[in-house]
Amino acid sequence: MKYLFLLMLLFATKLNAQTTLRFDKRFVQSEDKWVAFQPDKDSAYNYGFIYIDSEAGLTLNVEGTFTITVTGEFVPKKIDNTNLKVRLEPNNVLVAFIPEHKFKELKITAIPDWLKHYKTDTTSIEHLYRWGFMYNAWNECAKALSYLEKAEKINPKFNGLAVELSFSYNCLEQYSKAEQILEEEIKTNPADAYVNKEYIFTLTKNSKIDKAVRQFETSNKTLKENPFNAENCYNILQFYYLKKDKSNFNQWYETLQKLPVDNKMITDYAGKMKADLNQ
Repeated sequence: MKYLFLLMLLFATKLNAQTTLRFDKRFVQSEDKWVAFQPDKDSAYNYGFIYIDSEAGLTLNVEGTFTITVTGEFVPKKIDNTNLKVRLEPNNVLVAFIPEHKFKELKITAIPDWLKHYKTDTTSIEHLYRWGFMYNAWNECAKALSYLEKAEKINPKFNGLAVELSFSYNCLEQYSKAEQILEEEIKTNPADAYVNKEYIFTLTKNSKIDKAVRQFETSNKTLKENPFNAENCYNILQFYYLKKDKSNFNQWYETLQKLPVDNKMITDYAGKMKADLNQ
C-alpha cells in the first residue's frame, strides 16, 4: 500500500505540474501569445490570443472558455462569434500563458492563420514608431526603445519620434540622451505640449532647475492649452523637495494649487511632500 500511495502521489504531482497555469504575466508581456484568465465561479477559464493591432493597440481575440478535468485535460467551449476582439488597457490583471502541449486539446495552433493579416508591415518606420509608442504607453520603455531606435536609423526626423525616444530615455533614467534630443526638438516644436513636458522633466532630472523654470514660464506663454501644466509644476516642486529647499518648494506648491489638476495622485503626492518637508 505504501508504494501504491507513493506512485499515486508522484502521478498527482506530475499531473499538477502539467496543468498548473501560472497567472504572472501582464498583457503587455503577452504579445502573440495564447493566454488564460483566472477561472470563474464555475471553474471555467476564459482564453484567447493577444496581439497588437496597429490602430487599436494591444488586443485580445477571444476564443472561448475551457475547463480542466480531473485527469488534467483542457476541454474547450468555443464561442460562436470567432471575431470577438477586446482592446486591452493598462491595468494590473495577470494572465497565464497556455502551455504548447495543450494546444491540441484546445484545437488551436501556436500562430492563428488570421494573424498574418496583422503582420504585413513589420519593418516600416510607421510600424516601428507605432509599436514603440504603444510599449511606452504601457511603461515597457526598454522594449519601446528597441523599436524606436530602429525607426531613428530610418528617419530621425519622423514626426513624433524624437519626443517618444526621449520619453523612453527618461523612463530608463538616461537623462543626458533625452536632453540631447529635446534640446533640438524644442526648437522645432516649441508649442508642442508633450515636448515641453518631457523637456522640463529632463531638465529637473539633470539638475538644471533654472532652465526648467524658464521653460515652464515660456510654455505658459507659448501654449494656449497645456494639459501637462500641473505635471510640469509638480516636477519642479519635486526637485526642490528632494533638495530640501523649503522656500522654493512652498512657492511652487502655491503655484500648483492655482492650476487645474486632473490627476489626483499629483495633489496627493505634493501634499505628502509638503507635510514631510514642513514637519
